Amino acid sequence: MTELRRTPLYDLHIELGARMVPFAGWEMPVQYPMGVLGEHLHTRKAAGLFDVSHMGQVILRGEDAAQALERLVPADIMGLARGRQRYGLFTNDKGGILDDLMVAAKGDHLLLVVNAACAEQDIAHMTEAGLTPEVVTDRALLALQGPGAEAALAALVPAAADLRFMDAADLAWDGGTLWVSRSGYTGEDGFEISIHESRAVDFARALLAQEGVAPIGLGARDSLRLEAGLPLYGHDMDAGVTPAQAGLGWSIPKVRRAGGAREGGFPGAGVILPELGHAERTRRGLRPEGRAPIREGTPVFAGAEGGEPIGRVTSGGFGPSIGAPVAMAVLPADIPEGATVYAELRGKRLPAAVAPMPFVKPTYKR
Repeated sequence: MTELRRTPLYDLHIELGARMVPFAGWEMPVQYPMGVLGEHLHTRKAAGLFDVSHMGQVILRGEDAAQALERLVPADIMGLARGRQRYGLFTNDKGGILDDLMVAAKGDHLLLVVNAACAEQDIAHMTEAGLTPEVVTDRALLALQGPGAEAALAALVPAAADLRFMDAADLAWDGGTLWVSRSGYTGEDGFEISIHESRAVDFARALLAQEGVAPIGLGARDSLRLEAGLPLYGHDMDAGVTPAQAGLGWSIPKVRRAGGAREGGFPGAGVILPELGHAERTRRGLRPEGRAPIREGTPVFAGAEGGEPIGRVTSGGFGPSIGAPVAMAVLPADIPEGATVYAELRGKRLPAAVAPMPFVKPTYKR
C-alpha cells in the first residue's frame, strides 16, 4: 500500500468537517456536514467550491506543441486560439480511450488538465511519443461552480466576469497569478482556477467568505456530473471503449475526420473515424421508473422477461435536482428515445425509459 497524497487544502477540509476518503491515490473530501444531497442542491442554486487539486496539470512548450499533441489527440489543437480551451481524448491503437483531458492555449505553451488516476500514464504516453511534458507540482486546482460562481469570483478578480465558456486566462489576485478557465464538471456556469500551493488556502477562504459559496465534496461532484450527462473515465469510457461508443464523437472535429485537412494521424484513427455516426452501441441516458436508483454494472434487457442483456449501466444514481433516479448505459444505438428497457435489480426487472441527455439543462455562459 502506498501512502495517500494530500492536496494543499487538506487541513482546511478537516477544519470544515469533511469526511475524507481515498480517491485515485489521494485523500479527498467526499462530503461536508451539509451532506451530499444538500451540497448538490446548493451548487445548483448558489455556488460550490471543489478541491480538484488531485487532477494532473501539465505544460507542453514550443511552437510545435499543438502539432505534436495532435498526433495523440483527435481534436483541433492547431486551430485552438490563444485564450481558449478544448476537450480532447487520448486514444490507443485499437481506438479505445486512454483518458480525457482539457487543453488550453496559453500563447507560448499549452496547459493540459488530465485525470488523477491516469496522470502518470498520460505523461509516459506523451514522453514516449516524443513530447516533453512538464508536470506542474506546485499549484492547487479549485473549481467554483453554480449560478453564483461569477459574482463570487468577480468580487475577488473582477476580470473573471469577462470570460465566456471555455475561455482561459491568467488573472491577477493579491500579488499572484491565477490560471483561470470558465469550465467545469457540473453542467453549471463556473470556473476552474489553478493557484500556487502557498496561496491556495487563503484563496479558498476568500471564496468561502463570499455570499452563497459552500465547500462541496466528491459525492456531489459525481451526482452533478451525472445529471449533466458528463462521462467519467474508468466508468463510462476506458481503453476498450471508442469515442463513438462513449458518445464523444462530437469531440472529433471535421478537420480531423475523413476528408478533413488533417484527417487522422492519431492512434486508432482507422477504427475511430469509420465508426463516427455509425456505432452499433453507444452511451445513452436512462430514466428509471420509481425511486430506486440503478447503479454501475446493472444489466439492461430489452424485455421484462427472458433474453440476454442488451447493455449495462455505466453510471447511475439519484438525481437530486430532478427528484428521481438517472443513469447512463451502453446500449444499441438504434433504440429510439422514449423506448422502454429493463434494468435488473436484485432479481427484478425495472422499466426505464431511454432518455436524452443531459438530464439537467446546462447553464454555461457563452
